[in-house]
Amino acid sequence: MNIYTKLITTSILMCLAGIVSAAGDAAAGKEKAALCAACHGADGISPNDLWPNLKGQKFGYMVKQLKALRDGSRTDPMMSPMAAPLTDEDIDNLAAYFSSM
Repeated sequence: MNIYTKLITTSILMCLAGIVSAAGDAAAGKEKAALCAACHGADGISPNDLWPNLKGQKFGYMVKQLKALRDGSRTDPMMSPMAAPLTDEDIDNLAAYFSSM
């Protein structure tokens, strides 16, 4: 194996490790999602047209939106306070759970 092949292989493995670690823990997300069920439904399907379905949302989309609600770059009178206390790990776990449904 030449040096370039080793560098490429190492880079790919590092990227894959980052993807796996960023994937979150769906089981932990399920526990955290108990609060979400009040508005977004126990199965991730909202009973109200005003609130989005979370079931099957893409992982990256959920992470982006929850972080935006948490940091104030997106605001919503109901969701901003819900997202404010979430850690990055909480957000990854919630996104893993809902995207796995």
